[in-house]
Amino acid sequence: MNSLSMFPANLTDMVGSLLIIVFSFLSLRYAYLLTKNQPDNFLWGFLFYFCITLAAFAISRAVGHLVKQVLVIGGKEEHWVVIAPLSGGFNTLLMISLAAVTIYYHKGIEGYRAIEQKAKNLKSTNKELKQTAAKLHEINVHLEELVDNRTKELSASEKKFRNFFINSKDMVFFCDSENRIVNMNVSGLEILGYSFNDLPPLTLHDIFFNEDDLNNCSEEMISHGFIEDLEVEFKREDGTLISILLSAHAVFNEEGTFTGCEGIAKDLTRVKTMMAQLVSSEKMASVGQMAAGVAHEINTPLGVILGYSQLLMDDFPADTEEGESLEVIERQTKACRKIVADLLKFSRQSESSREDIAMNEMLSDILAVTEHSLNMSHIQVHQNLSGHLNTVVGDTEKLRQVCVNLINNSHHAMEEQGGGDIYISTKNSDDGKNVITTVRDTGHGIPDKIRSSIFDPFFTTKPVGKGTGLGLSVSYGIIKEHDGHIEVESPIINKESGATIKGTAFHIILPALLNESGVVTQTNQQAL
Repeated sequence: MNSLSMFPANLTDMVGSLLIIVFSFLSLRYAYLLTKNQPDNFLWGFLFYFCITLAAFAISRAVGHLVKQVLVIGGKEEHWVVIAPLSGGFNTLLMISLAAVTIYYHKGIEGYRAIEQKAKNLKSTNKELKQTAAKLHEINVHLEELVDNRTKELSASEKKFRNFFINSKDMVFFCDSENRIVNMNVSGLEILGYSFNDLPPLTLHDIFFNEDDLNNCSEEMISHGFIEDLEVEFKREDGTLISILLSAHAVFNEEGTFTGCEGIAKDLTRVKTMMAQLVSSEKMASVGQMAAGVAHEINTPLGVILGYSQLLMDDFPADTEEGESLEVIERQTKACRKIVADLLKFSRQSESSREDIAMNEMLSDILAVTEHSLNMSHIQVHQNLSGHLNTVVGDTEKLRQVCVNLINNSHHAMEEQGGGDIYISTKNSDDGKNVITTVRDTGHGIPDKIRSSIFDPFFTTKPVGKGTGLGLSVSYGIIKEHDGHIEVESPIINKESGATIKGTAFHIILPALLNESGVVTQTNQQAL
């Protein structure tokens, strides 16, 4: 049997060995280029080292096969027998290394993915840090500008609040949870009559007249958080009462605990006075219309009764019973006619004359007539009449009647106490547009409860037969007719010392005479 030739097999073995070396180095070069292009890519790095191991294995195995073929062809097979175990062992070692790299490939991938995820997280965190750093840098750059703008806004807001607090004509106050007033504007102190430079510690208990009103306000604020347009009475430093319209809001801290309140109070005293005067004016107008009708209706029958009673008195002696009865009829009829005359004056049905009046001269004439009766009652008259008094225009007789009524009222107020003093003064107002005449006494004064009623028709505190209650009503109407007004003060507050003076003062304010140029006219009046 002829043996087959081994040349084709040997040639194929040699060519295959060379091709293994070529392909392994081509793979190694491609893996190197991938690694160079993306050095951070774990997969390309692993593939590069895998190709190095594969190239080493290819070289080892190919060289072993080539050496074997060369030795066999050269007839030196005994040398291959010696080299073969070494070549096989070295190939086996390289095969094991290649297998180990392949086996732990997935572990490397997991590690790579974990590292890559951490890298992404770090990259995202780094990006956020960069953005935050950019924002901080921007804030830092514009911090001074932002602080300056915010400071200006706060300053403007504080200025608005302070202007409101200082310039408000109403009372603005703040108090703590113990009702202690911690701050109050100047207008509030003026309303309460306190001095800013000598201000004692104040609480709401000091200024609320009615303790129940304060308790109700506190309960309402704690339960609802505010009170609105509540009408209460406040007590001034001198003890007088004023009507107040109160609105306030409760202040709570972050825990919801009541810490105090802030409020605004409006003085309603002047408004109430004006309303009372308006009611009084309407009442007097109504009563005036009624009085005019009544006076005209009964004046004629009274004249008839008086005439017949006087005729009958000629027929009966005065010491007889009939004569005494007729004297009573005559006296009471004359009293009725006086009441009718007062009603007619009150209704202002008679026309008024208009002439220039020197108030000082008119008062001097009145005192010349009344001073004797005043001295008989131990009443001393003090005069303080301005020597540069402006002229007023009006009805002399009617204004004389007003002054006589006021002096007589002062006389009666001090008659019971056995004497006193009457102070009569005249002066021009600060702007010179009005003339102020004041009649003040040192009598018992006018109680608070009746002060608002003294100008009402038929209101009197005198005993029956001593007065009709029309004197002040008539005086009020006459002053209104002269475009003036009359004010009452009782008790009297000394403007210089602030002390309270016993008695009553009536102030008659009449407009001064203006010439064609609008300048106040004066007459030479004697100062007494």
